[in-house]
This record gives sequence, structure tokens and C-alpha cells, in this order.
Amino acid sequence: MEPNRNAHATLVDLLDRILDKGLVINADIIISVAGIPLIGVNLRAALAGMETMLKYGVMQAWDEKTRIWENEHRKKQEVSLLNGEEVNLKIYGSYYYSKGIYTAWRSGYFYLTNKRLLLWNGEFDEIIFQVPLDEIKGLIIRSEKYFTKEDKEVLYLIRQDGKVARLHTIETSQFKKTIEQNLKIKGLSLTENPVLIEFKEGPINFLTEGEKVTHRGKKVWYLVPVSGIQQETWRPGHLYLTDKRLCWWYDFERKLDFDIPVNRIVSVTVEMRKTSGLNSDREKVLDIAYLVNSTRKTASFSGEQIDEWVQVLRTIISDQRDEETETCPQCGKTALRKELLKKGCIGCGWVSPRLKQKTEDRGQKTKKITT
Repeated sequence: MEPNRNAHATLVDLLDRILDKGLVINADIIISVAGIPLIGVNLRAALAGMETMLKYGVMQAWDEKTRIWENEHRKKQEVSLLNGEEVNLKIYGSYYYSKGIYTAWRSGYFYLTNKRLLLWNGEFDEIIFQVPLDEIKGLIIRSEKYFTKEDKEVLYLIRQDGKVARLHTIETSQFKKTIEQNLKIKGLSLTENPVLIEFKEGPINFLTEGEKVTHRGKKVWYLVPVSGIQQETWRPGHLYLTDKRLCWWYDFERKLDFDIPVNRIVSVTVEMRKTSGLNSDREKVLDIAYLVNSTRKTASFSGEQIDEWVQVLRTIISDQRDEETETCPQCGKTALRKELLKKGCIGCGWVSPRLKQKTEDRGQKTKKITT
């Protein structure tokens, strides 16, 4: 094989060549000091893709051993049960896992036994969620939308300690009925008409003393920005405007995910764009630009009453600009911008060209009427 030079080759071309054809390094290195050999290195290495390696019989034993191990461990299809535990229902579903910065729907198979309810991931032989039957206090089904904007039935499982778990299966209603039947067989009862704290209408506990809510938006989606390993995603919640700030409350985690003072809002725009998958329709998205340490940022919201929110926020921005102070261009005296534009400067009598024109037009109309 004759070596050849390609001046236009890129790093991708080099990697493709190494993985496809392979690279063999065979070198003898001797390190000497003052003509005296001290260290000797005999280097022999082969670098290539696994297909190329196996083609030439390299690492064949390791590959066969690894494949056998994987096959043996993947054969396990059932969860390990406790002594005396019997499975009454097995159904594919998911559990909303939320711990630290990691929040996601994790899937597997739900096992409803005579002792507990658990979600097991067979690929990793991991129990993602479990709860003893005697700790289940209430079950509520809610129809919710997610980042795909599709309606899904979610089962809220309320435990005796007040903690809430969100579960979803391909047949959530039937799943709920089966759990209730199993509890009844064991002589366990659920709380009648249970109430989720996050769905209660009542006082808002994140308000400061003297702070009042002026506008409230239910079912408002917020585009949560990238954070750590969490990707940008739409989440449902409530948007609140108070006399001090604009904030968005995330019901499930019971916390504010967006919170800015009203005086930092600089502009509000609306546009039609897709908010989920490729097949979704375009929806109105409210983009709110605000300042954080002189840096301009944007928060995006979607949902109900977007036009009303635009009108309210633009009114606030307009009022804030009117309350800004300006200096008179003639004498330099400071005054409210609104007063300067409407009445002129009380110090030197300066009048804006627009106000002067309006005064002249009004005078001419009055003169014509008198004549």
C-alpha cells in the first residue's frame, strides 16, 4: 500500500479512516542522557472500529465473552418478589421521577401485588418506585397536557405521609380501579374525595407582606430553560402578576420557577410558533424581555388568555416609562417625562414641538369658530 497525501482531509475523514481501515503503531523508543541509554519503550498498538478488529481476529474472545454476559443478564424478565408475594397485575407505565435537578418520566412495568405497588425497570433490574398498599391514602385522576401538548390521564397517588406520586399507564382509569379492588380485598379503605394541595384554591404562600395579586393566569405553560442535564422543556403551571413582580408557580414541585420584579420588564411580544413536536399546530407564544444585571433575557409563555396578558403587561411598561424622569432640553431641570411632554417645563417654559403644534392647532380651530 502506497501512502498518499490529501490536503483537504478533515478530522472527520481521519476518524472515519481509522475506524474503517485501522491504525497500527509499532515503535521502539530509547531515551538517552549524555549518550547513555536509560529508558527503553517497545510500543505496539492497534486502533480501529470493532468490526475491523473482529474481521482480523483481534479481541474476538473478549467480544464473545461480553455478548454471552449481556444475553444471560437480559434473559431476566421478572422482578424479584418478597416471600409470600403474589402478582395481581402487570402493566407497562411510567412514574414522574423528581430528585435534585433531575426530573423526568421513567418507564417500566408496574407490578400490583398483595403487598405493594412497584415500578420495575427490567433493563437495569431496578425498582424505580414502590409503596406498600397500607400506605396508600387516596387516588385521583387528572387529565393533563405535557410538552407534546397531548392530553394524558395521570394518576395521583397520595400516601399516608402526604407525599404525592404521579403515575401513568396505557389504561390509567382501569389501573386505578384495580388498585382500589385490591385494597378492598385486603380490608384497606381510601380517603373519600381526597384533595390535592396543589389544586386547592386559597391563599398563595409565596407572597410577601403587603403584596397583592392583580392578575392570575391558570393553565399557563412556561418554557423552562436549560439547567444542568435538564433540557429546555414546556411545563404547566400558574402565572401571577402582583403589584411588585411577575412570577410563575410550578404546582407539582410547589415552587416558583420564574420570578422577576415588574420594573425589570422592558418589552412584550407575541408570535405564532410550534411549542412541541413536529406535528403540533402553531400556538400563541408570549415572549417577555427583562433585564438581569444589565443583561437582556427572554421568558416564553403559552396557554390561555395570552392576549389579555399582553395588554396588561404593555400597560405596565407604558406606565413605567411615564414615571421615568427626564431633563429639560432648554434649562436642564429634572422632571417627570410624562409632565414634560404634556405640560412643558415649569422652570423655563419650554414646550415640546408636539405640544406646541397641538396648542397652535387648537387655537386655529377656536379662531375659526369665533369668526
